[in-house]
Parts: sequence; C-alpha cells; structure tokens
Amino acid sequence: MNYTDQEILEMLHAGKVDAIEAIFKQYYKYICISGARYIRDKQVVEDLVQDLFYDLWKKRDRLNIKTSLSSYLRTAIRNRSLNFIKSQRIDFAEEDEIVNFKNDSADSQENMESSELEEYLHRSIDRLPEKCRIVFSLSRFEELSYKEIAEKLDISVKTVENQISKALKLLREDLKYFQNK
Repeated sequence: MNYTDQEILEMLHAGKVDAIEAIFKQYYKYICISGARYIRDKQVVEDLVQDLFYDLWKKRDRLNIKTSLSSYLRTAIRNRSLNFIKSQRIDFAEEDEIVNFKNDSADSQENMESSELEEYLHRSIDRLPEKCRIVFSLSRFEELSYKEIAEKLDISVKTVENQISKALKLLREDLKYFQNK
C-alpha cells in the first residue's frame, strides 16, 4: 500500500515501524539514485542510505519536514554523500602522507569559491519565506511544472509564478557578492 507523505510522517511521529517500511518501499531506489549522483560506489551509497533510515527513526519525534518527503530525503542523502566525500579526502591525505602535492592555486581557488557559493546558495534558499521556499524547491529540486506545483499546493499557477519570481529576485539580491567576483 502506498501512503501519502503526510500519512508516513504521522506514522513516523507516532513511532510506528510501518513508517520506515513505507519510506523504504516508496523511496529507497530514489534515495540510492540520488546518492549515486555523488558517489559511484553502490555499497557506500547503500550504507549511507541505511544510516539515513536509522537516523530518521532515531529522530522521528523531532523531525519537522516542511517540504515534500522526497525533497527532504534527497537533501539528506546529498549532504551525507558530500560529508562522506569530504571525510575520504581527509583520510586519503592522512593515510598516504602525500609529500609531492601539486598545488594549482587557480583550480584550488575556483573549487573553494564554487563550494562556498553552493553552501551560501543553500543557506539563501533556507532563508526564503516559507511559501516561497517550498514553491522554489518543488520547481528546482523536484523538477515539478508550475501546474503540478499549483495542484500539489492547491494554489493558482499565477501564484506559483509570482513565488518563483520572488524567490529568484531575493536570491539574486542575496548572491550579489558572488556576482562581483
């Protein structure tokens, strides 16, 4: 049986194990595919997904998901994947004691600015007004059409357009610092 996100979250908050089973059945493959965009090792991705399920259960009474469950899960696995990659880079450098490290300062600076921009962008999105953030996330991260968003949130397509325009305007303003670099 397929449950709605709201039903799953209610079961999860109530401590029903069926919630984790429902999330697994409905989203496991989706989460794995999302994680595989960052990490090509299937076993590592599956381990990270299992850790995510464990944490969902452990934090079930404190979870406050404001977007869709799929968006929350995709963001969670992305963050776990990036943290894993970051930890592996550190371990690699420590274990092998790289002596002759080629330092291409231009590439290093570009990578640093890129990750800094990405981090700042995510913080900027989190600061958007709630309705604006939800509409923007559904459009950009869930890749829903304006019509699909309007139906899902029970609002007009014009409202979706206005919220997307507002989000883009606010993000542009917030990210001016990076445009001048």
